[in-house]
Amino acid sequence: MLLSGYTDLETALSPFLLNLTHQFNTMKITSLSLAFLTSATLLLSSCGSNDSASTATSETMSEHGDMDGMDHGTMNHDHDATGMMGIMHASMDKMQAEKTIGNTDHDFAHLMMAHHQGAVDMSELQLKEGKDATLRAMAEKIIADQKKEIATLETFATRLDGAPSNYKPTDANDPFTSKMKSSMDVMMKDMPKPTGNTDQDFAMLMIPHHQSAVEMAKAQIAHGRDPKLKEMAQQMIAAQQKEIQQFQAWQAKNGGKTDASAAVYECPMNCEGSKSDKPGKCPVCGMNLEKKA
Repeated sequence: MLLSGYTDLETALSPFLLNLTHQFNTMKITSLSLAFLTSATLLLSSCGSNDSASTATSETMSEHGDMDGMDHGTMNHDHDATGMMGIMHASMDKMQAEKTIGNTDHDFAHLMMAHHQGAVDMSELQLKEGKDATLRAMAEKIIADQKKEIATLETFATRLDGAPSNYKPTDANDPFTSKMKSSMDVMMKDMPKPTGNTDQDFAMLMIPHHQSAVEMAKAQIAHGRDPKLKEMAQQMIAAQQKEIQQFQAWQAKNGGKTDASAAVYECPMNCEGSKSDKPGKCPVCGMNLEKKA
């Protein structure tokens, strides 16, 4: 009798229990869905905030980043260049990567250190591969002089970290920014094509490289504030103008001549800029260079 009563009760409650179970499952699914949607919304909101923060950070960095007033697109800048030309471009890349703070003395010191390092690297390549005794002696002097100046500039740069802003590095019309842009244009615009002969290329490329340093030093003298740094800039002008004259005198004496005993290697596809005085691969297409003479 009890069993029969229990069965009747179970039968009577079954629809209610099924409905309750259904509602519970529905509520559970809805709750899970709501939790998922809430999490997804928060995640997307966070991503959006990060993007906004990233954009804001980029905009803030551009205010004191590299000199945005400089038109890098006008420069003859071949990142596939090798040898002396490759060092020139690497030096330019390093200068562009320097973070300016808008203080003429601080920024001049940092940019000139990168510029000087380019001259040191080119001179070291000359000592490694060059053959002309005059140019090798000049390279040794450049390395010694400019390493010494880099150390002095480092002292200035460290002391001037955090110096107050006195010009606008992102304004192309700012007098100091304009002069620094022009100094880099001197080095990179209408750059002569390398010959593949280390001696010729060293003399040919060091002239615009030095002239660029002269123009940078003139900008510092005109707009810098630190008397000792301006005095150093004046000394740079005198030393590098003298070396420019020495390079020009060497060119006048040697012209386009190369060592008669030196072989010439060229790409079998005649790719422009592939000529070299040593075996290797074409910087353009990657084929092995062939001996021509």
